[in-house]
Amino acid sequence: MVSAKDTEAGKIVHALSEELKKSMKMPEWALYAKTGNSRQRPPEQKDWWFTRAASVLRRIYLDGPVGIHRLQSYYGGRKRRGHKQAHFRKGSGKIIRTILQDLESMKLVEKDKKGRKVAKEGQRLMDKVAKNIK
Repeated sequence: MVSAKDTEAGKIVHALSEELKKSMKMPEWALYAKTGNSRQRPPEQKDWWFTRAASVLRRIYLDGPVGIHRLQSYYGGRKRRGHKQAHFRKGSGKIIRTILQDLESMKLVEKDKKGRKVAKEGQRLMDKVAKNIK
């Protein structure tokens, strides 16, 4: 049996984002939002929201119960400060929170005591996409 852990990250995220486009809606404000404090501009791709949602779903699938704080650290980056040394900054919490709320309303993710984990429906979707890739 093929699982999402066995497939390449880029392939499964792309295929999952195509699946999520069918049932998910991107907020209007997402066209103008940066993905974190370490970024200077918003993403150039028009459908970046679905790619991030697929990536968040994959992260939750791999890491088990995970909270927003840990996901912010994962999606963070180096903040360039001119001549001074660069420092790490976390990713945007509102984007991650909104995506998680959307995934919960689609019954793909559910809350746990330690954070959020993949629901049965989400695991079924991930395995189906992984099987189609192989």
